[in-house]
Amino acid sequence: MQANVGDTLLMHGRTVGQHDKRAEVVEVLGPEGTPPYRVRFQDGHEALMSPGPDTVVRHDEKA
Repeated sequence: MQANVGDTLLMHGRTVGQHDKRAEVVEVLGPEGTPPYRVRFQDGHEALMSPGPDTVVRHDEKA
């Protein structure tokens, strides 16, 4: 997985009724765009994460 600052991580819900979560990549800490990433969720919460197989990258279309 590779992401850049400004990209969105979309984490799919793993069980019925669990909603997808979105987070904006605010910092890439791995080499060449690889995890871990510092992300900001829609509620303003920031976290450090290494996404799993249930996550996809939506690349920033403004770049």
